[in-house]
Amino acid sequence: MSSERVKPDERANLRKRDPNERGAYAGEDGKARAREETRVLVARLAEWQERLYAEGRQALLVVLQAMDAGGKDGAVKHVMSGVNPAGVTVTSFKRPTDEEARHDFLWRVHAKTPPRGTIGLFNRSHYEDVLVPRVHGTLDEEALRQRVEAIRDFERHLAREGTTIVKFFLHISKEEQRERLQARVDDPEKRWKFQLGDLDERERWDDYQAAYDDLIGDTSAEHAPWYVIPANRKWYRDLVVARVLVETLERMNPRFPKEPEGVDWGTLRVK
Repeated sequence: MSSERVKPDERANLRKRDPNERGAYAGEDGKARAREETRVLVARLAEWQERLYAEGRQALLVVLQAMDAGGKDGAVKHVMSGVNPAGVTVTSFKRPTDEEARHDFLWRVHAKTPPRGTIGLFNRSHYEDVLVPRVHGTLDEEALRQRVEAIRDFERHLAREGTTIVKFFLHISKEEQRERLQARVDDPEKRWKFQLGDLDERERWDDYQAAYDDLIGDTSAEHAPWYVIPANRKWYRDLVVARVLVETLERMNPRFPKEPEGVDWGTLRVK
């Protein structure tokens, strides 16, 4: 089992996990080797995605969570660079609209889950509806507990209906976040990514870390595992995410549909 995977009922223990971890790629040539392996994995991911799309019987839901500037967009851009866009959707969940707020918190999420045959990526997700209210104190403990239980039930339901779920927390350090936010401020072409509210949320860093610790531990399950990915080094983040996705699709083992019977494929010619 991957060391990044959080076992059911295990704490994430983010303080004990090194965001700079490089595993077997700590040597001088580690970055180059990791990038080459990632290139191979991205190609394999594209092959498995084609099988998933052709089979049309299963779906894969990928949840990406991180602190601000944690690298969610970058992971999507690099790891999914080789897939067929027709079989992949990316959804970013922001503050609920007035209509969404009039429904239960999972209403808008369920509508965006991937259909069979596709991969759906959630760039932020239903987990925001527990994290933010907890950190900002807008829901009491009982309401938060009920939401966590609803998430567990929701993910069990998706799994029973043929959706495989894999969840990533991209783990960066507070100093790395500072550098990335400053880079957005300093670069005119990146300033569109920066919001003053990011600084307010940064002040709540410890509260968010504690909330993630509890939430990851409470919701990691065999059918919906969490992976805590060391993400200070973007190249290592991409490698581990790509590897987990390929291993997940290999276990799903989608198959191309059987060819029609009664056709002599060797002599068939298209005129």
